[in-house]
Amino acid sequence: MEIRERNDIPEEYKWDLSTEYSGDDAWEKELAEVDADAARTAAFEGRLKDAATIREFFDAQVLFFRKLDKLANYAMRRHDENVTSPEGQTMYGKLMAAYAKAGAAVAFAQPEILKLPVEELEKIASDPVMEEFEFKFRDIMRAKAHVLAAEQEKLLAQFAETFAAPQNIASQLRDGDMVFENAKDANGAEVPVSGASFVTIQMSPDRVLRESAFRNYYRGYREHINTYTASYTAAVKVMTTEAGLRGYESSRAMSLSVSNVPVAVYDNLIDTVRKHMDLMYRYVALRKRMLGVSELHFWDVYTPLVAESEEKYPYETGKDMVLDAVSVLGDDYVEQVKKAFSTRMIDVYPNKGKRGGAYSSGGFDTRPYILLNYTDTLDSVYTLAHEMGHSMHTWHSCTHQPAQYSDYTMFVAEVASTVNENLLTAKLLAHETDPKKRLVLLNQYLEGFKGTVYRQTMFAEFERDVHAAIERGESVNAKFLNDLYKKLVTDYFGPDMVIDEEIQYEWARIPHFYNPFYVYVYATGFSSAVALSEQIMNEGAPAVKRYREFLSMGSSAYPVDELAHAGVDLNTPAPIEAALLKFGQALDEAEKCLDLL
Repeated sequence: MEIRERNDIPEEYKWDLSTEYSGDDAWEKELAEVDADAARTAAFEGRLKDAATIREFFDAQVLFFRKLDKLANYAMRRHDENVTSPEGQTMYGKLMAAYAKAGAAVAFAQPEILKLPVEELEKIASDPVMEEFEFKFRDIMRAKAHVLAAEQEKLLAQFAETFAAPQNIASQLRDGDMVFENAKDANGAEVPVSGASFVTIQMSPDRVLRESAFRNYYRGYREHINTYTASYTAAVKVMTTEAGLRGYESSRAMSLSVSNVPVAVYDNLIDTVRKHMDLMYRYVALRKRMLGVSELHFWDVYTPLVAESEEKYPYETGKDMVLDAVSVLGDDYVEQVKKAFSTRMIDVYPNKGKRGGAYSSGGFDTRPYILLNYTDTLDSVYTLAHEMGHSMHTWHSCTHQPAQYSDYTMFVAEVASTVNENLLTAKLLAHETDPKKRLVLLNQYLEGFKGTVYRQTMFAEFERDVHAAIERGESVNAKFLNDLYKKLVTDYFGPDMVIDEEIQYEWARIPHFYNPFYVYVYATGFSSAVALSEQIMNEGAPAVKRYREFLSMGSSAYPVDELAHAGVDLNTPAPIEAALLKFGQALDEAEKCLDLL
């Protein structure tokens, strides 16, 4: 598809930001109010001692951040239309400065509130004036036992930049300093290898090129493994030390406490996935069979098993496919999706300078906009369904919750998008009889399980074990990390995968490990979405009602409780079991389709 200038794309395929601001000048005018808003909010410092004043502060804070979020949604959309545009870059820079002022203006609030005695906090939480903010206030109260003395908190804050050094060092090494030897393809031609190109090369049909790039890439990490070990273990020690100072039983408990997620949820995920390793081993065997190789290596993990259909799916066709898929969620749900299509909430096609990829973004005072780079492929249709799921989650939350609870946590952020993808797959499979085309659809589903459930759970287990070892006072060196990672890879991929020596260094290239205990939410979210979509398709109206209520809860409850309301109790293995059962059924169907080819 030709990449056009933005002015050459018809208006109906570009988002309309005029519903937020009449133009950049209007945005600048509202941005100029930020200093005064910050000063008004900061003026509450030293006064947060009673329910009425705290409620007044919360109201001011909500209004301030509503304005900032509206400014952000406009500025970031303008920036992403053309990332090379000086105007967009300038707006983005001004926005970041405004958020910095906002953060500084409210930083005093939580420590000041938590200095109050427990009895006084309870009295404030129960005061009728706090009714609309009671959940928010009690959530702040949870941190009471883990907040240090004011001087200690100030000292920790002053060290924030220093504590970020291990992550920054690893990032600079990974993205700036490392140089890899060129790979060679089947014809002997040299191909540059970098962090940005590695996965793309691993998807190449040229197996000689994939192996060459794999070996050269991980040779680079092996040569720097001691530096990565030093940076990673330092990052872990920062977190384990802080957890100890704050009185948490572990760094994992401290991290999960942010969303009030029980540690048992994390362990349930790992334990349940490990009980179903046989399904992952079947997937690996299927990949080996479909690629037609005598040995399956890690340079064979990313290459597509089935070439995407050459059939074209124009945008209008894609819209109809998405509407058909989500029709089970109710007429009013469908009407909202149609409204998104008809009122220019979607920036559809790529243009020169436009940000790549796709996303959905919106807020309480803005519409949920979708950025696409639609290319008439089946993958583009899935991306449209995925991002529409996010937008509908945002719409439900912002419509049914007050501003202070209108957002939702990362723990549940990928549920609605994945539900939409699952509904699309089910609808397409219901109407497809050709084994080859069914295999294309099934392969996309299986790849999701492999990459999101099994791989992210493996990462979660690695993080858990490394942090626990350091908390026990064990010596964690490069050999420890390499051996642990290699063992996990062996456990998760099974007997049909050759455990290439280089794979033990893969942990060093995973940036998520510097934001500990985060990747597990991809696996729990994906599994929850599979369980919910199965309920929707099997139970009908009752499951749809629960799911729509879940979409409408925003952050008015803790995420595990929100999912439990929808019918997914992550305190038990049941949702993960249900998702893996579906994975097994998809494997059965894929194996049958392959037998027919």
